[in-house]
Amino acid sequence: MTEKESERLDKLKQFEKNLFNEGNQFICGIDEAGRGPLAGPVVVGAVVMKPDSKLEWVNDSKKVTEKRREILYDKIIEESLAYGIGIVSWEEIDDINILNATKKGLTESLKQVVEKLQRKPDIVIVDALREIDTLGVPYQSIIKGDANCYSIACASILAKVTRDRIMREYDEAFPEYGFAKHKGYGTREHIEAIKKYGPCMIHRKSFITHFI
Repeated sequence: MTEKESERLDKLKQFEKNLFNEGNQFICGIDEAGRGPLAGPVVVGAVVMKPDSKLEWVNDSKKVTEKRREILYDKIIEESLAYGIGIVSWEEIDDINILNATKKGLTESLKQVVEKLQRKPDIVIVDALREIDTLGVPYQSIIKGDANCYSIACASILAKVTRDRIMREYDEAFPEYGFAKHKGYGTREHIEAIKKYGPCMIHRKSFITHFI
């Protein structure tokens, strides 16, 4: 690891360091992937990292290459004390809207963390979301948390890799839409495919009313 990368990670970990100094032993970072796409689920990652974890390349998942995200996925799990993945389907997104679906995924991922940790975290730090069910655990909502907090960045990578893998699987079932390439986001290619073929099973009907 270069000195520059080490300094970047020290800065990324500063928020958690302050929380540790305040007596918080188990800090759970939470972030989501897939709020904006026209198809597929929304996925929420939650993770409690070991205090001494300092993985090279960890950053907001959007700033990490796909190849590095895949490598980091396994390393994050290895260096975690507990993690959880909440997946909420496109049907539920249409039923309860994307914000509520994301909040549901957050609670589900946190439940998995509590089960693996065999206790509740001392605090949850989450990227931007408010009015959430954290099972009674105190939480802080941080704007651009995935770019400013190590634990949230780790959670964002778990969520992003999980969702990308799901969308690559659906690409095999529905190859005409190009899900492996754009992961369900509203690219020009994807919108043209919807107009040509109509929506498939995994499209969010409430997101594509302008295209069909």
